[in-house]
Amino acid sequence: MADRTPTHDRKRARTGRRAALLAVACALTAAGCGGGSGPEAAGGSPGASTPASPAQAAKSLLPGMPPPLDEHDVYAADRPNKLAPQVRNFPSRVYVPNTGSDTVSVIDPKTYKVIETIPVGVQPQHVVPSWDMKTLWVNNNRGHDLTPIDPATGRSGQAVDVHDPYNLYFTPNGKYAVVMASMDKELVFRDPKSMEVRKTVPVSCAGVNHADFSVDGKYFIVSCEFSGELLKVDTERMKVVGQQKLPFRGAMPQDVKMSPDGRTWYVADMMADGMWVLDGDTFEQPKLMPTGKGTHGLYVSRDSKKMYISNRGEGSVSLLDFKSGKLVDKWHIPGGGSPDMGGVSADGNVLWLSGRYNSEVYAMDTRTGKTLAKIPVGEGPHGLAVYPQPGRYSLGHTGIFR
Repeated sequence: MADRTPTHDRKRARTGRRAALLAVACALTAAGCGGGSGPEAAGGSPGASTPASPAQAAKSLLPGMPPPLDEHDVYAADRPNKLAPQVRNFPSRVYVPNTGSDTVSVIDPKTYKVIETIPVGVQPQHVVPSWDMKTLWVNNNRGHDLTPIDPATGRSGQAVDVHDPYNLYFTPNGKYAVVMASMDKELVFRDPKSMEVRKTVPVSCAGVNHADFSVDGKYFIVSCEFSGELLKVDTERMKVVGQQKLPFRGAMPQDVKMSPDGRTWYVADMMADGMWVLDGDTFEQPKLMPTGKGTHGLYVSRDSKKMYISNRGEGSVSLLDFKSGKLVDKWHIPGGGSPDMGGVSADGNVLWLSGRYNSEVYAMDTRTGKTLAKIPVGEGPHGLAVYPQPGRYSLGHTGIFR
C-alpha cells in the first residue's frame, strides 16, 4: 500500500493554498500568461503580462504551470469558441477510436457523416490531444504504441513504441506525459514529445484508468477500475501519496473530474451506478451520488455551470448543477444506447459520446437533450475526441483543457 495522505492541519492547508492562488489570479490579466514553457505554448500572446510576483506564483503552483485565468474556475479558458492560436485553423472533426476494428473513424460534425477511416494499432482506446494541442495521440493499448495524427491535415504518422498505453495525460506544466499502463500496474512518466521514459511508478491497485489534476497542479487523483480504488499522486515528486478502497462491493471507478472551483471531485463508477463525491485535498472517504446505470464519462459545460454524466448501462445522460451540487435533469437516447466517452463541441452546443456496444456515436443538443444523430462507426467505439476545443493547454484524456 502507498503512504496515506496526512490528516492534520487540513483546514489550514486548504485555506493557505486557495489564498495563494487568489493572489496569483488577481495579478493576471484576463488573457492569461504562460508558464515555464512560454506564453505561446500555452495559447497566450507574446506580450501577455505576467504575475507581479513570480516567486509567489512559484510557491503556489506546480513549477512551470501556466497560472489559472480565474482562481474560482479552472475551466475559465474553455469558453465557447475561445480557440488558442495554434488550433484556430484546424478543421472541426470528431475522432473515434474503434477498439474492435483497430481504426479511427473521422466524423464531420456539420454533416454527421464519417468522412475517413484511419487504420491504427491494435485496440485503440482513446484519442488524446497533446499538451501543446498540436498532436492527437491514439492510444493503441494492445498494440503497445501510440499513433500520432496531425489535426491540421488529418494525416497519421509513424507509431511510437509505448507499452500498455490504456490512457494518456499530461502534467499541467507540460513537463511529462503520464501513461496509464493499466495491465502493467504502472504510472509511466515520459517525455511529452519523444515519449521516452523518465520515471516508472509501480502501483498496488489494478487497472489505473482515468485522472484529473488539482487547481495548483501539485497532485492528481487516479481511478483504479479493477480493484475499486483511488490513488492520490504528487505531481512533482511523481509519487503515490494516498490510496483508498471505495466503500462499495465490486466498485469500478471510471472517469474523474473536478468542480470548477476545485473543491469537489467526482469519480464515475459503472458498478455503483453513480458518482463518488470527495474532497481531493483531504482525500477522505467519498460519498456516492446515484446517477444512472453504468455511470461512465464526465464532461463540463462551456459555461462551467453543469456537468454531463453518461450512464452507459441505461442509454442516458444525467446533468449535475455545480452550484447546488444536485442532479437537475436526465436525457434518454431514443431507442437506447451505450453512451461512453466523448466531449463537448467548441461552441458548447453539442455533446458527443461514443456508443461503446452499439458501434455508433451520439450527438446530443446540450440545450434540450435531444439526440441529433446516431452515426454508425467501427466496432467498440471508445474515447472519442472532439477537436479542436477551447483552452490554453491539454491535460490529456479525450480533452481536459485549461
